[in-house]
Amino acid sequence: MPKKVKQGIVTSDKMNKTIVVEVAEHNPHKKYKKIMKTTKNYKAHDELNTAGVGDVVTIIESKPISSTVRWALKDIVEKAK
Repeated sequence: MPKKVKQGIVTSDKMNKTIVVEVAEHNPHKKYKKIMKTTKNYKAHDELNTAGVGDVVTIIESKPISSTVRWALKDIVEKAK
């Protein structure tokens, strides 16, 4: 089974080697079919501390690194201005 890949915006880089990424998804409401935006925060491992707040990044599923970190930074799509 392939590993999951998600794209989002870095909201926090205050932890050492860890970033918080906010991922937005657009799904239809079950009854009314209106497209609704839901956001979720993921903690991802950033080995070199390269990502900063506001960067658009891609994260990939990985083995558990700590009690809350289950994702790893794949690459930085766009740096913040």
